[in-house]
This record gives sequence, structure tokens and C-alpha cells, in this order.
Amino acid sequence: MPSQYPEPGTITTASLALTAQREAFVAAGPVDVATRKARLQRVIDMLVSHSDALCQAMDEDFGGRPAVFSLSNDILGSLGSLKHARDHLESWLGDQPRASVAPFDSFGATAWVRYQPKGVVGIIGTWNAPVFTLFSPLACVLAAGNRAVLKPSEITPRTAAAVARAVAEYFTPDELAVVTGGPEVAAGFSALPWDHLVFTGSTAVGKEVMKAAAANLVPVTLELGGKSPVLVGRSASVANAAERIVVGKSLNGGQLCVAPDVVWLPHERLEDFLAEARAVWQGLFPTEAGNGDVVAVVNQRHLERIEGYLADAAARGVRIEPLGAGTQASAGERRLPLRVAVNPPPESAIAQHEIFGPAMVVRTYGEIAEAVAAINAGERPLALYYFGADAAEQDWVLGHTLSGGVSINDVAMHPALHDAPFGGVGASGMGHYHGREGFLSFSHERAVYKAGDHDPRREWGMLPPYQPQFVEMVRGAVTP
Repeated sequence: MPSQYPEPGTITTASLALTAQREAFVAAGPVDVATRKARLQRVIDMLVSHSDALCQAMDEDFGGRPAVFSLSNDILGSLGSLKHARDHLESWLGDQPRASVAPFDSFGATAWVRYQPKGVVGIIGTWNAPVFTLFSPLACVLAAGNRAVLKPSEITPRTAAAVARAVAEYFTPDELAVVTGGPEVAAGFSALPWDHLVFTGSTAVGKEVMKAAAANLVPVTLELGGKSPVLVGRSASVANAAERIVVGKSLNGGQLCVAPDVVWLPHERLEDFLAEARAVWQGLFPTEAGNGDVVAVVNQRHLERIEGYLADAAARGVRIEPLGAGTQASAGERRLPLRVAVNPPPESAIAQHEIFGPAMVVRTYGEIAEAVAAINAGERPLALYYFGADAAEQDWVLGHTLSGGVSINDVAMHPALHDAPFGGVGASGMGHYHGREGFLSFSHERAVYKAGDHDPRREWGMLPPYQPQFVEMVRGAVTP
């Protein structure tokens, strides 16, 4: 449905979209199942229709991102969330009966919880998955009956423009809108009085978003990140662990919030792991230069950041193991080989910061409890991974750690669960999207009490002037 669409590059546009959507939300009243499904289906149809244009934009923004990865990660990932919401929406809706208040329930009093949309939701996406981080949360936002305004990342401007064009073709701005622009627009966007705000990005920026939202008491869902650790137990197959870790780390050139960041190994397995990891990487990517299967680092600033982490580690005498054919980006490209820093000191940059690129830390342990203690001493990560065949150890690891989600004997797989919540804990975020939990995140759970036809309080002496027998009854109810 073509629409008159305003220039989407200012905070004024965002404010106008919020006002228009709130007015339309109030005027429309209750949002029925058919309307919610129709909106979800329109987003699905839009992504299918614009998939090639969006993939081309992502490739240009990254300076090299294979269409097959953009299709599988951003397009199909978003479609999976949207279709799951569309197909399960009816089972999520409906009032939920609850126990009423005794003794009034004996006289017909009832109670229930009604799930109602909050209103207008702002969604700030990020550059590493510039389509997925907008449309995957949008699935639950629309399923809950809300309207939304999207703010794509300015680091991927071509993708942002392509998203704006696609949305304008299928939606009017009072239903779903897009606002583009730089950090100043994002800052202003965060400060608007949304009914809920979703942000995907770094922990540092997440704190600023939460601070801005707090001024209007806006509830937030923050999907952040952290140094997602991998624990390789002694019962694990090192070859299997190496393959799955390297494959997971290679996704999007390591530029994923759930990419494995630190691998913990028994000290006697270090050399075997490095050898296996090198063989896997070189089998996947015989060369990095000019290889269209290698996702480039998104821009020069991030390239310099990753190289700076590795240079800092090397200057401290840390062993750096290149797993690829090369050791640095070739001229005119930002495609990097995977490099491993072995046991860097805690004060090194690569040990302190989320890497978010094709580099990884490997640490060794004597007993797995040492590794768990070190993980627990840091911020709680978005993802945690365990490899091993020891069920008791697996259960111990799960019981003694806390992270946003977990994959066992693989990495980066739990975010693909459409019927399970995806989100962080502590510094890695708060709130969820995906599945029923996502629907609940963007719904207001409204308690409703309905009185029965008869009120026994006066005849039972429960109203003033209070009688001694009622006082004794109340005292008698105070029991352990």
C-alpha cells in the first residue's frame, strides 16, 4: 500500500511518527487477531519482496557480505520470528482466569488477566544484523497489538535506506514507520516517551539508552553482548568442539553478539585444539583476500579496533596464532583471517573488551571450576557454551553460571529458537523477544477483578463500626 512518507532523517520525524501512531492506536481501540495477523503478514510479504535489495544493501555497507549469509541470517531469521508469531498468536491471546479473593469467590466474584498492547514501541537496531535486529523483535511487538517506529543503524546507511523504502511501500507511517539518521537522532529517539523501547547494541550505549528512557519511565528491552565464553570439558571431542567453534566464529566475520569470545580448554588440549581449529578455518576459507565467502569487517574504524586489540596483546608478549592463510587484511579489503590470542593477561584490551570480529581468546585451565570462577568474576554474558559428554559436569556448569542463553555442544544456536526467549541478563541486557515470552514483554498484563452479585461484608460485620467478633475473626486469621 503506497503511502505519503516523510523524509525519515530527523528526530522531528520520529516525534511526529510517535504522535501519529499513538493517536491512531487510541482511535482504533482493541486490536483484534485478524489485524495483528494481517500486519505480520505484510511484513513477511515485504521482506520476501525486498530480500534481494536488502541483501545488496548489506553487501555494500559491509564492503563484502555474501548474499547467502544475509539471506539466512537477516531475512530468514526475521521471517522465522514473524511466521512463528503469526502461526501461534491465537494461542497466546485470550484472558487468563485467576483465583479470585476469598471469601468473595463463594459469592460469584471472579478474576482474570487480560493481555493488552502497550501502544507504540520504538525499536533501535544495530549494524551487525541490520535487518534481523529490527524485524525479529517487531514480530512480537506486532503480535502483541502494538504499532512501531524503527531506527536502523547509521553504520549501515544503505540498508537503513532500503528498510525505509520497503516499509513505506507496505505501511502508512501511523502504523509502522522508519527513522534514519546518525547518533544525534538515535539519542533523541531514546529520549521520546515510547510505551516500550527496544535497543540492540553495546553495553555502553545500552546504559545511555536506559538513562534516556528513564526520564519518561519507559520500559526497555536491551539486547547487548559481552564476552560469551566456551567451556570445553575433558569429556569433549576436541575436533568437534574446534569445528563448531570456528564455524560459529566465522559467521558474519565474528560480528555477532553471541559469537564465542573466550574458549576455555584443559591445558593439555591446547595444541590439539589450535591444530584442529586451523584445519577447519583453512578448509572453510583457503584464502581471505578476495574471498566472497568471508564477511568483511564493517568499516575501517572497527578494523583498526580489532587490530589494536591484537597489537596490544602481542606487545605484552602474548602468543598470537593465525589460523588463516594470511595474517592481516589485504590491501583495499577488510577481510581478516581468524587469529587466536593464547592466555592474554587480564589487563590486555582483548581480555577486557568484547572482540566483535575475527579474533578469539583461548585460555587453559587445570580444573573446570577455575574457568567457571573466572567467568563468574566478570559480567554476565549474553551466551555461554559448553562442550562435553559428561552429564553431571554439564549440569554443574549450568547450575554454577548465569548467562542470557546457552548452547550445548554447539555455539550460537539458541538464538534460533523461535519458541524460547532470547535476551540477556545483567550487563548483557534485560527483557526478551521471541515466542510467547516476547509477546508478554510487549503486552500489558492487566489484572481484572469482577465482584459477584452479593456483598456479604455488612451482614458479616466486616464494615465500620467494627464489632468485637470481627476483630477476633481477623486476629484468628493471623497464623503462621
